[in-house]
Parts: sequence; structure tokens; C-alpha cells
Amino acid sequence: MALAIQLARKGLYTTHPNPRVGCVVVNDGKLVGQGWHQHAGQGHAEVNALQDAGNLAQGATAYVTLEPCCHTGKTPPCTNALIEAKVSRVVVAMQDPNPLVAGNGVELLRQQGIEVVSGVLEAESKALNPGFIQRMTHKRPWVRCKMAMSLDGRTALHNGQSKWITGPEARADVQRWRAQSGAILTGINTVLADDPSLNVRLTDWQGERPECWRHQEDLLQPDLFVLDSHLRVSPQAKIFSVARKNHLITASPSASSAQNTQSHALKTQQLIDLGVDVVALKSGVSGIDLKELLTFLAKQEVNELWVESGAALAGQMAAHHLVDEYVIYIASKLMGDRAQPLFKLPEYESMGDIPQLVWQDVRQIGDDLRVIARPIQKQATQ
Repeated sequence: MALAIQLARKGLYTTHPNPRVGCVVVNDGKLVGQGWHQHAGQGHAEVNALQDAGNLAQGATAYVTLEPCCHTGKTPPCTNALIEAKVSRVVVAMQDPNPLVAGNGVELLRQQGIEVVSGVLEAESKALNPGFIQRMTHKRPWVRCKMAMSLDGRTALHNGQSKWITGPEARADVQRWRAQSGAILTGINTVLADDPSLNVRLTDWQGERPECWRHQEDLLQPDLFVLDSHLRVSPQAKIFSVARKNHLITASPSASSAQNTQSHALKTQQLIDLGVDVVALKSGVSGIDLKELLTFLAKQEVNELWVESGAALAGQMAAHHLVDEYVIYIASKLMGDRAQPLFKLPEYESMGDIPQLVWQDVRQIGDDLRVIARPIQKQATQ
């Protein structure tokens, strides 16, 4: 099963919106087949492993990191492939959280006389697909919030200058996180201040590349979602020059101003002509309703959401308990108390009210530190 998990990781950057899955086939103690799911719409891990095994799959044991599917989507059910290959035993790491499967795949195999063992390296398997699991069980993506700061917790000088707080190794690490995400979320203030591209760039990649990435055009670029309540974005912004799905999340204009409504409609049409998907969501107390936004993103099949924004949006996400994981880069620099803060959070009156985190990982990336932390879960608010 450990090998199957290792194989599944090969799909880290390429399978979304599908889960990352690996499978190995063992017959008489010998490895006879292996495979992993590579791209949505292509063969699943079990099918690829069985093809690799050929006739040696008969009477063999298949180890798979996720319960085999038993429904027809873009590809036929994997349970059918296992049954037709005449495997005698299937070892499953975890049950599929997809309601279309959710134990039905295991039950179908057992009905066909195939022995099934579940729960082997379950925690390690779940760690492969936090976003897919959360989307299936809670109807929202797994949200990672990335920030870069100085040692004194600042993200930009008082005049807005911020390039570069961290070094090239840390920025290359960000490319990997972007690449494994189904979508990137930012706010209009970041777009106006920095005019970023917010894409995955092989020119900034360090280390070994995935086998399928030979050229920039081979990349599976994550979708970009920009929160812009009042349509302040420029059609000439760099974000719109990237070949991917660009989405602008806005709020309906005020009905009290016919001029604003007309201006809103004209700007919307300009963006649509550029191929931008413009979506209006209801407003919350401090702008677009973020909880509704996450529900909307789940419907767009976003498993893992990478948030790269300024202190305002990051602070709102944190204050409403909508962040599942923080990825913070810390540079060995001091920027002073006039520099801009990491998060804009409400004033807390009690230490018992402040968000509390649990360390997951701390490591050095070049000259910087990368800290990963997860909040102690509280109910999401808006």
C-alpha cells in the first residue's frame, strides 16, 4: 500500500478535480502491475495497474489507495475492471467519500466473491486528497492561505513596496503549491497594487519537474478567482493574459444608482468579451459572502483552493474560520511598525477568542522559513 500511495503522489499536479489514486497488483508475492490516475477523463489507477499486469492479474491482490468506483462517469467503473480481471482480493486504504460510491464499490466486489480488506494506511491515503474529501463531505474546498512576511510579521513597507520579502527558493516553493491547487483566489486590492499573473511558471520552478511537464503549455493551470465587489479591475490586468479559466466574483450593483448599474453592465460585457466568467454573489457584512463563495467553488469542482491575497481578504477568511491550512514564509528581515501587517483581524477582547493554530511542519526553504499550521477547528461564520 505504501507503494500505491507513492504512485498516487505522481498525480499531485494533474488529476484535479479527480482524487489522486495509486494501485499496485501483487501475485504470489511479486509485483506484477502498477498504475496511478494521471488526468481527469483518462484511465483510473486500477485500470492502469491491471493493464500493466495483464493476465497475471488473475488471482492476484490489488492494493488501491481509494475505494474503487462503481459508477460510470467519464470512464467505466473500476469495480467492473477488477471483476473482469478476476482478482481474488482487493485491499483498500479508505472508503470513497463520494456519495455515488461510499461503500458501494466494496460491497459490489464482495458480492462477486472478491475478498476486500479496508483501512490499510488510511491516514496516509486521506492526506493525499484533503480537498476532494472535504468537497464531498462538506461541500467546500480545502482552503490554504499563503502569506510571506518579515520576522516582525510585516508583508509590505508603508508605501506598498514588497518585492521581494522572500528569496527565490521560497518563491519556487509557491509554484508547487499553486500547481497542486484546483484554483487560486485573490482580492482586487492585490490585483490593483501588484498587477500579478498568479499562474504556475516553469521558469520559476526549481528541482525535478513532473514527467508530463516539458513545456509551459503542458501545465494544467489552476483557475483564478478574483473578488471584486465593485468591478474595479482593469481589462488590461496581467491576470487576463494567462491561458486558463479566469473568474471575477462581484456583487450586484446598487439599484439606487442607474448610472452605476449601466457602468457595471458595460464593464461586465468588456470582461466577458475577454473570456472572463463574471459571477455575482450576494454580499455579506464586509463584502462578498465568503461562505457562499466556498459553496460556489465546490460546485465548480474545486478541491484545493490556494489563497494569495493581502491582509484584508486573508484576515476575513481567518476571522470567519474558513482557512484549513496556513502556509507562511518568514524572511530574516525586519520592516518596522509602519509596515503593513500580515492579517487585518478584529480586535479581540479575550485570549480565549483568538484563533489558535497547531503546527504541522516547519522547515528552511533557502534563506527563509516555511511554517505550515492548521487552526483548531471552530464553526465557520460569516
